[in-house]
Amino acid sequence: MKNIKQIGAAAMLVAFFAGLTGCDSMSTRQRDTAIGAGVGAAGGAVIGGSALSTLGGAAVGGVIGNQVGK
Repeated sequence: MKNIKQIGAAAMLVAFFAGLTGCDSMSTRQRDTAIGAGVGAAGGAVIGGSALSTLGGAAVGGVIGNQVGK
């Protein structure tokens, strides 16, 4: 069951990064925030396996991604 979650999280991450290619009008900070949220969501899904852990991971990853370029 854990392998299925990992495959799903990896597929979500690939789709997320593929979607970012259409976001050329984003600033660097916006792009970093979006990437951080996507990576955090994937990490939360793999670690916790619930919607709450996915949302928590997205929130934390978004904040971290936003603060990276400061």
